[in-house]
Amino acid sequence: MINQQTFAILFFYRSKRKSKTSGTIYIRITANGLRSDFTSNLKTLKSEWDPKKGHFKGSSIKAKTNNFMLEQIKTKLMCIYQEIRLEEDFILPAMIQRKFMGTDDKQHSLLSLIAYHYDTQKNTLEIGTLKHYKTTKKYLVAFLFELNKSNDIYLKKIDYRFITDFEAFLRKYQPPEQAIRKLAHNSIMKHLARLRTLINLAIKLEWIENDPFKFYKICYKKSKRTFLSKDELFKIETKNFSFERLQIVKDLFLFSCYTGLAYSDIKALTTNNIIIGIDGNQWIHSSRKKTDSLLQIPLLPLATELLQKYKHHPISELKNKLFPVPSNQKLNAYLKELADICEINKNLTFHMARHTFATTVTLSNGVPIETVSKVLGHNKISTTQIYAKVLENKIGEDMNTLRNKLNTDTYETTMANSIMKSS
Repeated sequence: MINQQTFAILFFYRSKRKSKTSGTIYIRITANGLRSDFTSNLKTLKSEWDPKKGHFKGSSIKAKTNNFMLEQIKTKLMCIYQEIRLEEDFILPAMIQRKFMGTDDKQHSLLSLIAYHYDTQKNTLEIGTLKHYKTTKKYLVAFLFELNKSNDIYLKKIDYRFITDFEAFLRKYQPPEQAIRKLAHNSIMKHLARLRTLINLAIKLEWIENDPFKFYKICYKKSKRTFLSKDELFKIETKNFSFERLQIVKDLFLFSCYTGLAYSDIKALTTNNIIIGIDGNQWIHSSRKKTDSLLQIPLLPLATELLQKYKHHPISELKNKLFPVPSNQKLNAYLKELADICEINKNLTFHMARHTFATTVTLSNGVPIETVSKVLGHNKISTTQIYAKVLENKIGEDMNTLRNKLNTDTYETTMANSIMKSS
């Protein structure tokens, strides 16, 4: 059903800013009480324009040519209006203007938006982040093919239902690279968060007007931080490997366990990042790749030993780095092998070393949470408090200490009272 709508076209003269005699002819589209003005690019003298009739004066060849061009513009605008009227429930002047000027929404699809985002951000975002966007694109293409046997969609067709349908698709989707597990809840939320970033970019570019995420809430589940216990960490420390690749992986993992550095931060370390701190010992002076926050980390003995061990490694010297660091993907794959050999029944990942530093190495040994937060490069101490919450054994130890103290105090009070009575 086509609704009753109003539409009008008007041509008018607008003077140049620094001229009272010359200007440009503008087009005004009025649709359903709203209007949009834009230039026709026709230049003229004020004296050559008839404002009442809305066309050029006279019968000269120039005037006839210009008036013919105005008629062509009017005809084209009417055709666009009729075309859009068949597709849309309510017409806005901006729709007609964009289509007339060749910047119609339909020229902007989801894949063209993703391509624009990549071209503008490839020198800004980390390689790992760009890979995540590539994965999100892959899932979107798979979803679109299931939805309408296509691999793309016009941006203006993306609405709230599209988002919820995409979420439902991700919950049942079985990625080819994951033979057993489906996507976890937080992984799904991250893909939706990347889609929201892309949509926000489209809004800023004025490629779309409405935000389909306006009523959609991305919510993450609080995940338990997995870390190695003291015994598990000892198993890795005391295990030696005949294969260099596993020995390097072990040493890199332990360096992270005793510094709290993430993979990307260790990979970026050079000799310039090692300084002599205020205590006369070696410190790491760097910044976190993820947040760009300052890192000032005093090196513990094992970390210092590992630095010396790889000081003259051929790959370290060739790349001017402190360690020969393989790719994150290989590193995590080798860690699975290392966990099997060390009989550690956990899904060992490199980032678990950072969690181990926060819990087993520091908080469990009485290091104040403010210090741990600073060393980890957290901007908020609430982020560090997540690690404190998982230390049930530390809670038990602290309560036992309190219990013993209370028992001692009670005993001393009882003895004191007894002595006073006997005297």
